[in-house]
Amino acid sequence: MTEEKLQRLAYADYWDERYSEVGPDKQVHEWFRSFGDLKQFFDRNLFQVRGPETSPKILHLGSGDSTIPQDLAEKGYTEQVCLDFSTAAVELMSKRHADIKGIEWKCMDVRHMDGISSQSVDIAFDKGTLDAMIHGSPWSPPPEVVQNTSQYMREVSRVLKPDGAFLYITYRQPHFIKPLLQCEGVEWDVNVETLGGSDSSFGYFGIVCRPQK
Repeated sequence: MTEEKLQRLAYADYWDERYSEVGPDKQVHEWFRSFGDLKQFFDRNLFQVRGPETSPKILHLGSGDSTIPQDLAEKGYTEQVCLDFSTAAVELMSKRHADIKGIEWKCMDVRHMDGISSQSVDIAFDKGTLDAMIHGSPWSPPPEVVQNTSQYMREVSRVLKPDGAFLYITYRQPHFIKPLLQCEGVEWDVNVETLGGSDSSFGYFGIVCRPQK
């Protein structure tokens, strides 16, 4: 992917165009890994610690047209909010899964989550959204990248409960990502899991961030 296209990923109009091109039952893209690929990661960091019987509030950050909210609903998670700044994506998914209870779709920029109350979320989940904000040199990210990712991380930190967790799936090397996660105003306890790849993909990582106590 060219540098110009990488920069466009951080803008809603790019995604509106992408989602407007697909039919109501077609998927644009399942970023990185599917629910099946992530079952063990979810088992360790969600199913075993916050089972559906505890009714955790799960916030999907930049949910796009991922099937993961539906997959979690099928496992009994009925307090899910899916955010995306693409109007086309939100309209598409609201119609596609109108019959699934417990999932709410909202058009919202994750850098400015004014509609989400502070300390109201148990689990925040990102699979590709933070990565879409990153371009340029990983050793010295451009000011735009630092600003966007910092705004995002401060908002995630704000909405999480003190005992909540931010689950983040990425293909980027953790030593490049950690400085962006640990931005000014945010203090995380960070745990990195190497999730590996598959026959058709490169390696990837599951990063679990919890507010420092």
